[in-house]
Amino acid sequence: MKKTVLILFALLIVLSASGLAAEKLSVYNWGDYIDMDTIRQFEKETGIDVIYEVYETNEDMYARIANGKASYDVIFPSDYMVERMIRENRLTEINWDNIPNVKNIDPRFMSQSYDPENKYSVPYTWGTMGILYNADMVEETPTSWETLMDERYEDSIYMLNSPRDTLGIALIMCGYDLNSTNPDELEAAKQLLIRQKPLVQGYVVDEVKDKMIRGEAAVALVWSGDATYCMPENEDLNYVVPVEGSNIFFDAVCIPSNAKNVSAAEKFIDFLCRPDIAATNYEYVGYAIPNQAAIELMGEEEYNESPVNNPPQEILDKCQVFKYLGEDTKIYDQVWTEFISDF
Repeated sequence: MKKTVLILFALLIVLSASGLAAEKLSVYNWGDYIDMDTIRQFEKETGIDVIYEVYETNEDMYARIANGKASYDVIFPSDYMVERMIRENRLTEINWDNIPNVKNIDPRFMSQSYDPENKYSVPYTWGTMGILYNADMVEETPTSWETLMDERYEDSIYMLNSPRDTLGIALIMCGYDLNSTNPDELEAAKQLLIRQKPLVQGYVVDEVKDKMIRGEAAVALVWSGDATYCMPENEDLNYVVPVEGSNIFFDAVCIPSNAKNVSAAEKFIDFLCRPDIAATNYEYVGYAIPNQAAIELMGEEEYNESPVNNPPQEILDKCQVFKYLGEDTKIYDQVWTEFISDF
């Protein structure tokens, strides 16, 4: 009897220890950028526990990883940040043998300039930056970025609390390149934003969605996926990419170089590339997806009906991709700090 009790006790210890040692996967993502049901489904299918955290900007994510404050297994950087992290050896090469579902990605979205050899990233979403406007609060349909300087909308404008995005649009409004590193041109962009300040209700990120749905402002600088999220919730909301051109962005899934569970990270990335999962994510996130198999699953005709996620080619032809600017990134940091500090 004593031996039986000891054996049972030993088994309980083993089972308890194995429970405590359950495989973990640490994921660091933008806010509202995945359907949490897919996380739960991944956990159920694999037995891997997901530790999930969110950030608001590429710069926030980069700073946390670069400072060594935390270790993550999966991150979702944008194009220029992927390029930066590759150059700084902060990403792990992906073993494509472990990502068979990459076959579902439209080849047009592979071999992009930020990762030309397809070594470090898997395309996740793409989109544009534009103006989300409340048709009931504006006097005419916006077509130009000049709407963001219109005094009729004083205290009724939201801008992005994101240096590259807001400064990039200011550069376009000044007639300069989106990726300019010319100090004089960046100073002109800063001065334009200073002139705009009295019109701006706030510099925001994720919270812009609820604010625009509630009708708290007339216009907002937003990413296209946020517009897709908002428009069904408020029939007065519409989205436009101004005629001067804008930013077209690509967000990817990557594995940091200090990841603790690369195997689980690759399983998760492959899971996200599954057509059913990518389709579910699209319905929640709202951003255009590069997963052709998922688009076919949802119905190409219905998917392509969205003018937000599928703008005319003449609009896309005027859009630029953000590039990593190397040491010149410090110029942006300085200009942005000078501008935003006294808001």
